[in-house]
Amino acid sequence: MIDWPNVTASGYRQLGLKPEELQRSTCVLGFIPVIYYSILLCVGVPVNILTAVALSRLASRTKKALYYYLLAVTCSDILSQLFIIFVGFLLETAVFHRDVPELLLHSVSAAEFAANHASIWSTVPLTVDRYVALCHPLLHRQISYPARTRRIIAAVLALSLVSGVPFFWWSDMWRNSHPPTALDTVLVWTHVTIIYFLPCSIFLVLNSLIIHTLKARQRQQRCEEERGPKSAPPRRLGKTTAMLLAITSVFSVLWAPRTVVVIYHLYVSSVHRDWRVHLAYDLSNMLAMLNTAVNFFLYCFVSKPFCGAVRDVLLLRGGPLYPRRTLPHPQAPTNASISSLYSGNNKRLQRDSTPLSPRRASKPS
Repeated sequence: MIDWPNVTASGYRQLGLKPEELQRSTCVLGFIPVIYYSILLCVGVPVNILTAVALSRLASRTKKALYYYLLAVTCSDILSQLFIIFVGFLLETAVFHRDVPELLLHSVSAAEFAANHASIWSTVPLTVDRYVALCHPLLHRQISYPARTRRIIAAVLALSLVSGVPFFWWSDMWRNSHPPTALDTVLVWTHVTIIYFLPCSIFLVLNSLIIHTLKARQRQQRCEEERGPKSAPPRRLGKTTAMLLAITSVFSVLWAPRTVVVIYHLYVSSVHRDWRVHLAYDLSNMLAMLNTAVNFFLYCFVSKPFCGAVRDVLLLRGGPLYPRRTLPHPQAPTNASISSLYSGNNKRLQRDSTPLSPRRASKPS
């Protein structure tokens, strides 16, 4: 049973306590977040490691940019689970009750935001790559190759690391009782823009263009079928595009509550003083962190090659690590036979090319 303080300002002075000490909101969920994050960590980290191994095999085998981008997303999810869930929620909050040196607290906060930004923004070049592949296929063949994909991923990870540095001064919403400062306002709006508004805008625009392009192609193929002979079947929504739409949609849904709560905390009521905002903030964080563990199940549901790679990893099958090459045609085992074949062919060519003798050319009488 949790008691929520409900006294007036005069009661604060009579009790001899500061107002923020009594107004501080309590965690309504109790130990539920600790249990939830422990289960999410115990399930999410092994699942993401399995996903990373399977995607690395597919990337080295097929050399497709898709698997490199998905591998970057998975590795960033692992970092988010370690820094945000394990260090931030379980160690700092549940075990040490955030009673740690300020320098360590702020350093971990910057690392959490950097990992979070990397996890989200690794999906953006994947979306751009799918848009170019479907809407501009000739251009995609020219600009999409493994070396450029790795450079793009390295640039995204480096920018994510740099973008986490300003959040070293992120305000502790659970502890700080003072009203938000100008720095808090700038950091909050920078945070929600980087992790939600800007990537979701890119996802919405590019996914809409992809769907519009596929529908236009279907209409064009139907018109061609009505005019002339039966052609190829209309191109439907591919599994890769369906996977992309699923990843971006799940992200938009799971991160929307946290974005709303953070802005509400900034302008309406703080997490520190209102237990309802505290409850909403806890639940929204739990939903947002769920996004780091659901991609494995989306890949299994959509992609058969991924399921095959996971099966190979679980059954300890090596599998080909490099692209398969077409085998040459079978040849004769010895050099003597090869030379005899060549000599036979040469003799046959010479016989066919030599003119007929007069005796052979003369017609019978």
